[in-house]
Formats: sequence, structure tokens, C-alpha cells
Amino acid sequence: MVTQPRAPSTYQVALRLLARRELSTGQLRDRLTRRELPPSEIEAAITRLTRERAVDDARTALAYARRAAEVKLRGQSRTRREIEALGIDPATARRAVAEVFDEVDEASVLERAIAKRLDGPIRDRAQFRRLYQALLRQGFLPDRVAAALVVHSQGNVMMSGFPDGDP
Repeated sequence: MVTQPRAPSTYQVALRLLARRELSTGQLRDRLTRRELPPSEIEAAITRLTRERAVDDARTALAYARRAAEVKLRGQSRTRREIEALGIDPATARRAVAEVFDEVDEASVLERAIAKRLDGPIRDRAQFRRLYQALLRQGFLPDRVAAALVVHSQGNVMMSGFPDGDP
């Protein structure tokens, strides 16, 4: 008589998902739900994993914030928005971003982001505007971006055409 292999429990499926990468509670819940597992088992598995600290939204937020600042070269505002998009509550996201950017100087992250996109001084206003918009999308503050780009323009870009000096 051949025995049928038993399907893995919701808890085991969740552990396998967590073995691949750090997930927030919301991400884990979404992935388990997509597998059409029973909602009561999903909640039980998440409760158990949280109690065992296999799932920890604060740890996930910190890890994401570090990677966003140090590898992806993102500013504080975009990093916070992306962490919240993971399903992590705004207060936890703010704490994680504050902690990481207390350790990492945002000005140096901005300089690295500029260096990544620039191969010499800024040549013209069009290039200045493109860089300015790209860095705003990365989550850096407009005044800091403008000031950093002016330094990199080395007098090649006239700021007089911008209202209030903004690009």
C-alpha cells in the first residue's frame, strides 16, 4: 500500500517562505493567502512565527531601510514610503528610517547617488533638471538636492532661470 505524502502545514509553508528572505507580517499573510490556505491557519501560523520572532516587522523595516540607504541610495522619504508599502505600520517605518539615517549620513548617500549618475560636472540645465528630478524620486529633500547639484555644476548651469533658485 502506497501512502500519500502529507501536504505541508501552513506553518511549514510560511517557514519555507521566510527561509528565502525576510518578510513583513503583511507580505507573509499575502503570500499564504495567494496559496489559498485557510485563513484561520494563516493567522495561527503568523501568531506562532511572531512569538518565535521568525517574523518581526521592526527587524524587517530596519533591514529594508539599511539596504535602501546603503545599497539602493535612497533618501528618507522614499525609504519610509517603501517600508510602509511592505505592510509595516507608519510608526515602525519612521523609527526604522530614523535609526538608520542616524547611523548613515544622508548627505553622503546623496553624494553617492549623484556620483552614480554623473560622469563629470553638470554640462547644462537639461542635465541639471534630469538629475534633480531623479534624486527627488529617490526620496531626497529638494533644497539639499539643489544645493548638491549646484556644487557639481561648477558654474556651468545658470540658476537665474529657476523661480526662487529652484530647478
